[in-house]
Amino acid sequence: MRGSSRSMRIALVGNPNTGKSSLFNSLTGLNQKVSNYPGITVEKKTGFFKLPNGNVAEITDLPGTYSLNPSSLDEAVVLNFLANPKKNEKPDGVIVVIDATNIKRNLYLLSQVLDLNFPTIVVLNMMDMVERKGIEIDVEKLSSIYGVPFIPMTARKGIGSQELKNQIIEYKPEERSHIYNVTSNSGEWLRESLKITQSNNAYASWLLSIQEDGYSQIADDKREQIKLLLDRESVNKNKERSKEAIKRYQFVNQSIKEAVKVNPDKDRSFTARIDRVLTHKVFGLLILFAVLAIIFQAVFAWAEGPMNFIDESFSHLSIWVKGNLTPGPLTNLISDGLIPGVAGVVIFIPQIAILFTFIGVLEESGYMARVVLLMDKIMSKFGLSGKSVVPLISGTACAIPAIMATRNIENWKERLITILVTPFTTCSARLPVYIILISLIIPDQRFLGFNIQGLALMVMYLIGFLAALIGGYVLSRMIGVKSSAPFIIEMPSYRLPLYKNLFYTVIEKSKSFVVGAGKIIIALSVVLWILATNGPSKSYDLTDQQIEMRLGDKVDSDRLTSQIESYRLENSYIGILGKAIEPAIKPLGYDWKIGISLITSFAAREVFVGSIATIYSVGAEDETTIVRKMKNEINPDTGKPFFTSAVGMSLLIFYAFAMQCVSTFAVVKKETNSWTWPIFQLVFMSAFAYLMSFITFTLLK
Repeated sequence: MRGSSRSMRIALVGNPNTGKSSLFNSLTGLNQKVSNYPGITVEKKTGFFKLPNGNVAEITDLPGTYSLNPSSLDEAVVLNFLANPKKNEKPDGVIVVIDATNIKRNLYLLSQVLDLNFPTIVVLNMMDMVERKGIEIDVEKLSSIYGVPFIPMTARKGIGSQELKNQIIEYKPEERSHIYNVTSNSGEWLRESLKITQSNNAYASWLLSIQEDGYSQIADDKREQIKLLLDRESVNKNKERSKEAIKRYQFVNQSIKEAVKVNPDKDRSFTARIDRVLTHKVFGLLILFAVLAIIFQAVFAWAEGPMNFIDESFSHLSIWVKGNLTPGPLTNLISDGLIPGVAGVVIFIPQIAILFTFIGVLEESGYMARVVLLMDKIMSKFGLSGKSVVPLISGTACAIPAIMATRNIENWKERLITILVTPFTTCSARLPVYIILISLIIPDQRFLGFNIQGLALMVMYLIGFLAALIGGYVLSRMIGVKSSAPFIIEMPSYRLPLYKNLFYTVIEKSKSFVVGAGKIIIALSVVLWILATNGPSKSYDLTDQQIEMRLGDKVDSDRLTSQIESYRLENSYIGILGKAIEPAIKPLGYDWKIGISLITSFAAREVFVGSIATIYSVGAEDETTIVRKMKNEINPDTGKPFFTSAVGMSLLIFYAFAMQCVSTFAVVKKETNSWTWPIFQLVFMSAFAYLMSFITFTLLK
């Protein structure tokens, strides 16, 4: 392979589950970056590694695909990356990764890539599994048949990496005939297509033309010209694809016959025996729920210690800044705005790291494919994918890493719907809100030996999950995005996960969250702080003594400080905003005080507790004290307790359905690479929460 004076650019291509990511991690280590392909939401992963001659190579890990005739947006990335007619955007060479234990389907994709005339090296991966499965591969024979070097490797263990790097330097491509000659098989229309697409490769032009109504990224004027050409020449695109598939599989089958021998009697793999249990329609589901329960418990429990440590560390840092920097607005901005904003980003890292460690284990071991197979029939009825079950369940810990986990869903529509409905599942941030409100309106009694308050909490979790499923069903019929072809998944062999791959995965996902979503979270957190710590000078910029005079008979010497803070909050810009929205939230049974809590808790749902504590002049965020104070709150219009069952249930329902989380908003923006979907999600969930809260309050008041 040869590059110019710049770094050599290499494309990494292969079927799903062939070990491309393992090879990518093995070559690049932590020297990698993640971005998005221009104009689309599919993630682009690039990395750099040094060759034995000292040169640096840039490698792009393309999404897994079975064919260059794509059926989804992520597969289309491979087509458009390799068939791009712009010479300066093409790779200098291609590495095709093949699962040596499932060689037939893999060789089909290789045959397509070879006809694009790139310098190509083939990695025969998972060679450690070949002997166990009773497979014998004549590597030299395959190299001779396909006219390119085949490198035996076990990428997970780094075996063969040096041979691959040496081959990248030494390989000089030779002239080879096309496996499928589109020029002789497709007729005169292809010559005109070459002029329209301005491609120097007939097969690349054929692929772009056949996909003109689907996934090829060509200019609209050229797309229209190709459409007119195909219509004029009466080109049957399905027939064209069928002819290609027949010819290629004939070639692939013949090559396998000559170079590959399979002896089933020697197959010592226990995959089939394990699958009889793990994919069983009853036992498989029971095992799956047990696995998910372990993941949920781990993400929920194991992250608590690190998150508390991070929270306390940033709290101490904030106190230190206040005590050591010159008092003033800048110090307050740093200590009360910027530091908590950074903390709001960093505090999620333990959950992200733990979740993606487990997801990495499931993927590396081969079990994730079985999870998808088990759940697909159930989830597909609600417009979701079998892979949606992991984000939905992990969303009970936190929606942030759960939404990031949707990257495992190949189909863009199913992934998008999963992203949009995941915040419905009850996350840990809702717990403080639920505990206070349930303690307020549900009696601490037992029914058939069960605590009623505990049952109420369980019901809230069920409501969230059902809302996600129903939301998926509705959105699948609302969103005008093309769905994929029939569900296809390949079952990889079971194998032990490697800590090195898990480490790279966790680091990359955590870094992606901190750098991407973190910028938005910090900025919005600072804005919320500014709104809560400033107000019109006439009512806000008063001394403590002036505020005490204004409070008059309401002054309680034991809680004077918190009363002054409550007064300032009421007269801050965010307090004024609370007053302004009171007419809109009054039909739900809320007043301006709850309005402030709704606004401030958009930063994070659990902020509701702190807001209530300040508003009701409670010095410490002690939940029992807050509940008692809220119980004593009197409705000025009725003279009766303000927090009736109707108001409490209305609030519970609102927090069950409203997004109320700037972190989630930021991550959705990053994952969809668009402002449209997070704004739609915010409006959709807020409107739905408002409607359901209104119905609840109206029925119970």
